[in-house]
Amino acid sequence: MLVGGGVGVGLVVAFALWPRRLASDLVVRRGEQAFGNFIKVARNGRVTVAVPQVETGQGVWTALPQIVADELGAAWDSVGVEPAPLGGPYGNSLMTKDMRMTAGSTSVRAFEQPLREAAAVARAMLVAAAAGRWNVNETECETADGLVINGARTLSFGELAEEAAERSPPSRPALRQSGGSRLIGQPLARLDGPAKIDGSMRFAGDVRLPGMLFASARMAPPSGRLSSFAKAAISRVPGVRHIAARDGWFAVVADNWWAAEQAVKVANPRFTGLRSPPDPRPLFEEALASGSTDRSFDRGDYHRTVRGSRPLAATYWAQPSLHLGLEPLTATARASGDQVEVWAPTQAPDLAAHSAGAMLYPMAVGEPAGRALESDAIPIAVELARSLKVPVQVTLPQGSAQNHDRGSPGALARMTALPGQSGITAAWQMRVATGDGLGSAIARLTAGEPGDLAEAALDGADPPYSIPDVRVEAVAVPAAANAGYMRGSPQREYCFFTESFVDELAHAVGLEPLAFRMSQLGGNPRLARCLQAAAQLAQWDGGGRGSSMGIAACSAYGSHIALVATATIGDDQRIKVHRLSATVDCGRVVNSGLVTQQVAGGLMWALAEATVPATEWVAGMPRARPLGQTGLPRIGDTPEISIQLLKGNQPPGGVSGLGTTVLAPAVANAIYAATGRRLRELPFDLMAAA
Repeated sequence: MLVGGGVGVGLVVAFALWPRRLASDLVVRRGEQAFGNFIKVARNGRVTVAVPQVETGQGVWTALPQIVADELGAAWDSVGVEPAPLGGPYGNSLMTKDMRMTAGSTSVRAFEQPLREAAAVARAMLVAAAAGRWNVNETECETADGLVINGARTLSFGELAEEAAERSPPSRPALRQSGGSRLIGQPLARLDGPAKIDGSMRFAGDVRLPGMLFASARMAPPSGRLSSFAKAAISRVPGVRHIAARDGWFAVVADNWWAAEQAVKVANPRFTGLRSPPDPRPLFEEALASGSTDRSFDRGDYHRTVRGSRPLAATYWAQPSLHLGLEPLTATARASGDQVEVWAPTQAPDLAAHSAGAMLYPMAVGEPAGRALESDAIPIAVELARSLKVPVQVTLPQGSAQNHDRGSPGALARMTALPGQSGITAAWQMRVATGDGLGSAIARLTAGEPGDLAEAALDGADPPYSIPDVRVEAVAVPAAANAGYMRGSPQREYCFFTESFVDELAHAVGLEPLAFRMSQLGGNPRLARCLQAAAQLAQWDGGGRGSSMGIAACSAYGSHIALVATATIGDDQRIKVHRLSATVDCGRVVNSGLVTQQVAGGLMWALAEATVPATEWVAGMPRARPLGQTGLPRIGDTPEISIQLLKGNQPPGGVSGLGTTVLAPAVANAIYAATGRRLRELPFDLMAAA
């Protein structure tokens, strides 16, 4: 058993059915009682929540237990967390085919209701046990701070757990109503925080097993294969134990990773590969001009409305972008007979386990932007462990990880719109050439073939405004089939296109950008409220010529956000963002601290994606660059960030990708106000500004 650091943080490595009336897939240790598939209560009062979602830094190991603790009436300092067992009833209802997957800002949205219901069942059973001891009606009892309370009498959850677990669970327990002492919404401390601060949190690269060897590897480009390597040169590197040459990869196993990496370097493996342009944009332009449409959306009749007129038009481009995470691609495998165990960071543990044919122990993820949805290191580690009959940890160096990054697919959009009376937009069209990053990732995980653009590939393409005639056309770009899942995409790209073009429309008809947006948000009052609040928070100056403010808004993941950015171009011809003022309506807030952290982190991540120089492509792969030479923002580049959360009673919305959506258009609109230069490309290219 490998146990992660921090109180209440562990890895479930076996499964057991608890033989009580309330069935459970959880492992129950001495002194614990299981209450269904999500909750255990120990004799000492400790409440453990089994979380199906993977912690990627987004705080899901805090938010989901907080939902349980609030509904149960637990004391927060007695709550712990462990990963839910693989398999079982833990599928993400918002993902394709109800898969066990952490992506798309879905964790709280998918699991709030199931967790509340599970906690309500456990609470009812604990209350029933206490009421039975006191010979009172259950309605005369309540729970708080880990106690069942009846007037001056109290019994702890730990005292009641064994007796309560024997009771028949209620079929439809009532959920707690608002009022009283509640944990929901409070900025409670993260459960994973202490272990990450003191370094005791176990990530995949920290795995150490008896007799383990270490491997470094290189992989072939898309459609390529290994053609040669210098075997004789490897013999000069001490500590080398094994050389593995396959069509799709080359690896060296050694006593330590440094020796393995040095051996791979001197071996200089060469691979075949297809020629590809250093700039992928021509491939998108060709697809956009092809005339074919793979998926479309219509409201009203765009073509009838614009017939005989000359709509305003602009073309926007978002290059395929990379994750640029610090955690390397890594996996550890151990084979014993026909059984294989794997330790790896993965956001799709069930699929990864099935693909590898192994028992998988999903580790906490150290790369928050989505690269861990797929793990290219797992099959290499499994094959090496089976071959050598010893545990092997495979780690790809940063350069190789960049070469094989499965980033966002990119998008090229032709935008057209027809202003109507009083500046109201009468018709709107987006024709976009793009790929399906999430769909391609799922196809690889399930050994399927990438299909047509899924509906999710157009998520966010429909503008949030009350425009009567709207048409969205999407054309698949074959070159984007190697793309993968990226935090905030495709909503991030579509928001850049939409909110930048809305700004162009506002200036074209001579209206102030905020007023122009507000006039068309009659059908989206929550987004209108965000815009008004953001303008007030930032002391919006109108965004006219000579201003340095830009505004943008987005409805995504069941949430709404508006942002005012203050930005200029410095003497060094670099974009400098001075201030970001955001307002967020994400419905019922579970943990206000986590929401603020995620929005701020999303803004900064999107700032990096918007300002890092464009990647050059070779053989269908991004050319690797040392992280220090990528142009990532430094601490001194961090703007002043203000975030205001608006209260709401609607179901919780997602926030992990929310902040990523509005950064680029708000900054681009600010640069236009300040300089008159329109930025229509991501990453920003001042030389291409209109």
